[in-house]
Amino acid sequence: MNRWRRHPAVYEINTWVWLNTLSRRTGRAVGLADVPEAELARVAEHGFDGVWLMGVWERSPGARDVARTLPGLREEYRRALPDATLEDVVGSPYAVGAYRVDPALGGDAGLAALRQRLERLGVRLILDFVPNHLAIDHRWIDEHPDRLLQGDDDALARAPWNWFRREAGGRARIFAHGRDPCFEGWSDTVQLDYRRADTRRAMRDSLLAVADRADGARCDMAMLLTHDVFLRTWGGAFDEAGTEFWRDTIAFVKARHPDFLTMAEVYWGLEWALQQQGFDYTYDKRLYDRLLDGDATAVRAHLGGDVEYQRRLARFVENHDEPRALTAFGPARARAAAVVTLALPGLRLVHEGQIEGWQLKLPVQLGRRRPEDARPGLEEFYRRLLTALHDPVFHDGAWRLLEPREAWPGNPL
Repeated sequence: MNRWRRHPAVYEINTWVWLNTLSRRTGRAVGLADVPEAELARVAEHGFDGVWLMGVWERSPGARDVARTLPGLREEYRRALPDATLEDVVGSPYAVGAYRVDPALGGDAGLAALRQRLERLGVRLILDFVPNHLAIDHRWIDEHPDRLLQGDDDALARAPWNWFRREAGGRARIFAHGRDPCFEGWSDTVQLDYRRADTRRAMRDSLLAVADRADGARCDMAMLLTHDVFLRTWGGAFDEAGTEFWRDTIAFVKARHPDFLTMAEVYWGLEWALQQQGFDYTYDKRLYDRLLDGDATAVRAHLGGDVEYQRRLARFVENHDEPRALTAFGPARARAAAVVTLALPGLRLVHEGQIEGWQLKLPVQLGRRRPEDARPGLEEFYRRLLTALHDPVFHDGAWRLLEPREAWPGNPL
């Protein structure tokens, strides 16, 4: 297969929900190896260079139990899927139990078969890598507890929502939940300790295992692993001063898979820093927020950045973390935002259901969604837009921002 194009278009699919929907539609169990050819052809015909299959890795029983019992989550489930049952709560794809394809989706063999079929259609495969944390019952708690961040009774007493006690390695230990320092810990996860070389090597090998099975990885909350952010969150010191996980790991993986695409979910103005550490593309949440605010001056200022920086941003108007574009922007602005966003240099990310105009934001812990009607005219709009973006000029051409100017002094238009 040819290399990734300079500005690829990628389609994000919620894998568990997708296969559930296909199973209900066809009246038979559909796993990764059994996806109807017409479904794959539809993706290819839109000109997507890659498919990001979100949530293929093995779900954790412990994380699933947490997802089924938290009152706040149960309320979200009811809003999104009023007839939801416990069976519909399959657990978070971001509390990884193991980097094996979940048997409920068809296992590793099913993924390999699907990858071959996508390759024949000229479509590449992107999978998740969740580097900051693991599922709360991951086997490393017993087998490699020192790879995980641990505290003491005082830490547990001060912030019981961020820590938990568990028997491991023959004694009681206190582990941290994975977290973003701006929020409370994710209670279905355990935090990895990147200050330790053994942890860094083990997670480097985990990313290599992803690269052995896919053509790219979307790396969850990637900025949490940077040296400075990690120490601001957890304190202490790295065993090797100044080490950066991403710089070393991406170089290691690309030495074995040179065309492996890396995309970072990143916020807080650290996009450029992670590009410098080796990421091919970094989330452009700033553009999304500025388009949502409707501030044309701020959008223009943002697009005035260095072209090399611009071409390594991942652009979107929705994804599984954000509200649906039609809901967030409204029908007319959603189209305008899509044209602005997807026509820019960088990676162009389109979310499953965006083309049809779905308006329901589904909690990632659910394995089923309720049906939604397509928005009249929107599929044709996206067909025309994506067809235009398939033109080589949008991948190989040189982009520059045109600056508007007054036709004559005092003319505001």
